[in-house]
Amino acid sequence: MKYKIETKCLRSGYTPKNGEPRVMPIVQSITYPFDSTEHIAGLFDMPTAHMYSRFSNPTVAAVEEKLSDLEGGVGAMCTTSGQAASMLSILNICKSGDSFVSTSSIYGGTVNLFAVTLKKFGIECVFVDQEASAEEIQKAFKSNTKAVFAETIANPALTVLDIEKMANIAHKNGLPLIVDNTFATPYLCRPFEHGADIIVHSTSKYLDGHAVQVGGVIIDRGNFDWTNGKFPDFTEPDESYHGVVYTKEFGNMAYIIKARMQLMRDLGCYPSAHSAFLLNLGIETLALRMDRYCSNALKVAEYFQNSEMIEEVKYPTLKGDKYNNLAKKYLPKGASGVISITIKGGREVAIKFMDALKLAYNEVHVADICTCVLHPASATHRQLTDKQLIDCGINPGMIRFSIGLENVDDIIADIDQALKTL
Repeated sequence: MKYKIETKCLRSGYTPKNGEPRVMPIVQSITYPFDSTEHIAGLFDMPTAHMYSRFSNPTVAAVEEKLSDLEGGVGAMCTTSGQAASMLSILNICKSGDSFVSTSSIYGGTVNLFAVTLKKFGIECVFVDQEASAEEIQKAFKSNTKAVFAETIANPALTVLDIEKMANIAHKNGLPLIVDNTFATPYLCRPFEHGADIIVHSTSKYLDGHAVQVGGVIIDRGNFDWTNGKFPDFTEPDESYHGVVYTKEFGNMAYIIKARMQLMRDLGCYPSAHSAFLLNLGIETLALRMDRYCSNALKVAEYFQNSEMIEEVKYPTLKGDKYNNLAKKYLPKGASGVISITIKGGREVAIKFMDALKLAYNEVHVADICTCVLHPASATHRQLTDKQLIDCGINPGMIRFSIGLENVDDIIADIDQALKTL
């Protein structure tokens, strides 16, 4: 039976058999005994069962299956953070000497990961303006380019990605499009339906919703052609795994299984069973929460829009927003609970306003169940140059407002009293 997403949030991934626990159990075990040495040896040739929790665990696997189902993929692999998911999504395709293209309107930590850390690995990231023409973006591609990366809703610039446009550009070059769908979640947008090939999430955000676990996930759509001649690591024997050829042995799951067998095996950034259990609890209420986040955020954005003290409000579904048309196409249910505002007076006034808030938490987080605020230029994007800040769509006076699930009148009253202190 084909279920709608609200039902999948509750029922996908784990189905109890007769007499088994209704609630998904926590399998708090590192290892799994087998009846023979031959059986274990066979698993190292062809991993068909859980054998070590550095890269596979029954509780985590149930959540992976749920997330894959929510996005419409063929398989998923959870990681210990969203940063780990972004990193492995690239390392699974690129090696030293390769390059990839990324839009510049992405999370600041990801900018640093791509521009600094991966550069040390010999992998070059070429940043592009996602609003440029296809012809202009095409100039960034080289003979060694292996992938394209972008965010559905950029953090914190709140630009909305034209997924079909970027997918067409990537596919014209025989490359996969990787989309970070963290802010939208599969409830608001399903990038695979618009041409994306791989999806990553920071599950610490809306999928969790309660700020209780740090995690990430990579989800594989399963229909990209890795045999097009550009990806020999998928089509030639992997000597580190008994000469397996991923496209031959695993077909449309070649990407996600290679990520687990190579990268998770060696790097071991796999989440604990308990973290997956907490994440699952958050996902179960995702649909209910996202509706409330979106309705609260739109009302708060409208309040900001009518305030004389606010220089700019960015919220994609807000009337008059630059990305309103793209939001109608890709985000018909809403644009998450995150708003970016710029207060008149710049950085100092912005900080004074934030420190005057009483209900909203001033914290290094976003997409929480409680309302929280952050000054990106001083925190998440602190390592970026002024030019990089501008390229990411960030004004030094910008504040990232993550609207929670409190009564919206209380949220607005808190904002109102803080503005009056200026």
